[in-house]
Amino acid sequence: MPTSHSRAGVASVCAATLTLSGLLATGMLAAQPAAAADPAGYQNVRINEVTSSGNDTVELYNTGSSAVSISGWKMSDDSFSQQSFSPSAGTIPAGGFVTFNSPKGLGDADKLVIYTSGGTVVDRVDWATNAAKPAMARCGGDGTGAWVTTTTASTFGAANAAGCPSSLPAASRVRINEVTSDGSDTVELYNGGTSAVSVGSWKYVDNDHTHSPVSISSSSPSATSIPAGGYATFDSTIGLGDNDSVFLLDSTGSTIDSATWATGGAKPSAERCANGTGWFQTSTTATLGGANSCSGGGSGGGGGGQTGQLLGGGGSLTSGCTPESPSGTGSTPAGTLAWPGGLDVTIADNVCAFTTSTGPEGRDVSGLAFDPANPSVLWAAKNKNWLYKLVKSNGKWVPDASWSATGKQLHFAGGSGQPDTEGVSVGANGHVYVTSERDNSNNTVPKDTIMEFDPAATGSTLTPVHQWDMTSQFPQLNTGSKDDANLGFEGVGYVPDSWLTANGWIDPLTGAAYNPADYPLHGSGLFFAGLEWDGTLHVYGLNSDGTFTTFGTLATGKSAVMDVTFDAGTQRIVATCDNTCGETHTFMKVNAAGAIVPDVTYTNPAVMPTDNLEGFAIAPTSTCVNGFRESVWSDDGIYGFGSGSSSYGHALYSGTFPC
Repeated sequence: MPTSHSRAGVASVCAATLTLSGLLATGMLAAQPAAAADPAGYQNVRINEVTSSGNDTVELYNTGSSAVSISGWKMSDDSFSQQSFSPSAGTIPAGGFVTFNSPKGLGDADKLVIYTSGGTVVDRVDWATNAAKPAMARCGGDGTGAWVTTTTASTFGAANAAGCPSSLPAASRVRINEVTSDGSDTVELYNGGTSAVSVGSWKYVDNDHTHSPVSISSSSPSATSIPAGGYATFDSTIGLGDNDSVFLLDSTGSTIDSATWATGGAKPSAERCANGTGWFQTSTTATLGGANSCSGGGSGGGGGGQTGQLLGGGGSLTSGCTPESPSGTGSTPAGTLAWPGGLDVTIADNVCAFTTSTGPEGRDVSGLAFDPANPSVLWAAKNKNWLYKLVKSNGKWVPDASWSATGKQLHFAGGSGQPDTEGVSVGANGHVYVTSERDNSNNTVPKDTIMEFDPAATGSTLTPVHQWDMTSQFPQLNTGSKDDANLGFEGVGYVPDSWLTANGWIDPLTGAAYNPADYPLHGSGLFFAGLEWDGTLHVYGLNSDGTFTTFGTLATGKSAVMDVTFDAGTQRIVATCDNTCGETHTFMKVNAAGAIVPDVTYTNPAVMPTDNLEGFAIAPTSTCVNGFRESVWSDDGIYGFGSGSSSYGHALYSGTFPC
């Protein structure tokens, strides 16, 4: 349930050295059918890494959700004389890389421009003496990060984290944040660093190679310095049109940042969403000199070229259906990367679809889980002790009428109580496992339990086949306060033994490699329960005799956890946090020492609302189409973008995630 979360946060974790796009590019994930090439997708292709150390290698990265053909593309250096090149592949898959050796020598102080076969500028990077030795790479996010001289040129064809500095130079924290091309042709810069940055000697240029760079100070004499967390704007004197770009250069001539947009994409403006860090999208209102409103979702592009739309929805609220505004909003952890899937999101349920006798207000849908054995089924847990079996109908997730058109009510063992059901997972036996953090009929007392339900059981109510009570492990929640009692088990994920053993997980109870045979009653996997109180995961073996084995606690690097899932596609455990942690998903792996640790963290698509989005599920890879599969979120408060918006009163959102 939405709650104002005020507990001390765990230190945030920066992105690790291997992103999911890197996994895709290096073939560590199962190969998927190639997406159809998108002829207009050139705006999603970015120069990602360059070396001028002799082999003069260039890496291109596709930030988009569709493959892009680069047949006939050309490049130039500072002579602007276009020449063909021979890429490692003729098509760049979504989230993928292509490399080539430059047919022109790239010098100490040079530039690189990429063109489509028709001569349209795709992207450009300029560098000063030795800035591309060993290499220049985008750091802080492939395709969107800041250009920084790196310590290694070994990441061609893969993610750029290796060799990137642990913290970006102050100048590299300045980003093009908003652009208009409606006559005023204004550019807004944002300083995301902790100290002021002098920009008086910096220059800018558009995608017309006949134009010389123009100094910012000559365009706006007042724009000489940007304070930490502040903005500076200037009007372009070289004109900004449709299908155009802005390249920002520092005093040495090195590229700091760039933005590219399609026809109409900067009218009224193209702006980063989230402010200062996210992708560019078309905005309905320009907010020059201040934080971006992110009020659009149109067809803009640039800075990675991606846009997003929130589609569908509508309908009137039913009687008694009362959405609840989000609470407990916190900041996004440092090092969080942009959503790697498609940025378009669809409202995926009917308005006020989850009203029940114990929850007539319609809200409180929390945990989500796809059934691995039947990915056409999505299980959803509602806080007010209800479980839903959902199936697709006309593009929306609706209750399976053959199971129950209104969901089934859950009780604790013996048929009593009203479990505050939060998390849901599907075990290897096909049974559904649901967490509860308290009994809603006595909501000041914690009751942190995991319950096993047989979905084949008949009747409108379900009681557990087994129930495991871990309440005594969390005395900090038993203060007599309903708010503290509400910070217990918020999510749960079943993790197969096969993954733990194949990846060399060290059993904390024995100090040796995990051996499932040591625990003969636990089944074929362990359960990872997420504690909202402090963002930790608690690992359990759930025994068939009603006892359980505790394997310890894992840090997720976030202050709270709202959902937990194991994704076989990425071979990662995913810990989700809602607006408390900036709407983020931390993918966790087994490291070389045999410990489960955070690997990489992604935020949601920028077009989504900042709400108590407590549930998250990724469809199995068996559902992949053109390299992508469905991802689903649940809004515990069904608030959307607020009263009057098309998303008001809806709980479920559907997007895509790489295979």
